[in-house]
Amino acid sequence: MPRRRRPEPPLPPRDGLGPARVRMPVHVEHPTVVSFLAALTGDEEGVRRRLAAGEIVLADGTPVGEGTPYRPGGTAYLYRDLPEEVPVPGELLVLLRDDDTGLLAVDKPPFLATTPRGGHVAQTALVRLRRALDLPELTPVHRLDRLTSGVLLLTTRAAARRPYQVLVQTGGLRKTYEALAPLPEGRDLPLLVHDRLVKTRGELQARVVPGPPNARTLVELLDVVEPGVGRYRLTPTTGQTHQLRVHLAGLGIPILGDPLYPVVSDVAPGDFSNPLQLLAAEVCLTDPLSGRERRITSARTLPIGPPTG
Repeated sequence: MPRRRRPEPPLPPRDGLGPARVRMPVHVEHPTVVSFLAALTGDEEGVRRRLAAGEIVLADGTPVGEGTPYRPGGTAYLYRDLPEEVPVPGELLVLLRDDDTGLLAVDKPPFLATTPRGGHVAQTALVRLRRALDLPELTPVHRLDRLTSGVLLLTTRAAARRPYQVLVQTGGLRKTYEALAPLPEGRDLPLLVHDRLVKTRGELQARVVPGPPNARTLVELLDVVEPGVGRYRLTPTTGQTHQLRVHLAGLGIPILGDPLYPVVSDVAPGDFSNPLQLLAAEVCLTDPLSGRERRITSARTLPIGPPTG
């Protein structure tokens, strides 16, 4: 079932970053929206600064005032202060920009998250591109893991989003990945891996669980790049979180440079020395707006070196 679309925020992006969306729980009691936000953030001064600037609004765009009553189940929007972030090196290379359809394709470096989440806000592909290209309505069509490199598709204006997002939801985005991993022992390839994956909020790893398969990946060995290491082509027909990484680790051939699978290892926030050797090498689609067949290929090759710049 397609995900329900989240309504457009009533505040525009500022400096490449959209406003924070804050849900007001039904089981919480507060006299006003301001008192709720002050308690939630622990930053009453910051909340009042935004209030004075008219930067706190309700979902319908109504400005929040000092006495605006708390609305259980309602939503407020406000701009946030950016956290301190370690700068992520590496360039976002534009592979395709079609101003007629609003499609943008870029080549993402490793260690750069696709969208703001947790401690990664300004140091994300979305915010960097909005700032660099002056495209405040820029939105990802799909996502790449923070550690994965390669082709990422976005739309440059709001009117173009829906057709491309529907294309993703209906399986119309055909993606091919390449990876470096140990050579298989006692397994014949190619092999179609299919199982059921779940990723629980708050847990670092996705898990294989009993049940109908929701994750499918064709794994092929392309060649041997050095003793004991192979280059693989991975063709997923589903898009579960960490799917490719879990599938190769489950075959006993975890992707080189993976700090999560098969076991979690500690990596310092500023350590970019050992990139995950997983590349979103190619994306193919029938453009839903122009009808053109598109084949977009990454300019990067394996092995992925530490990002610079």
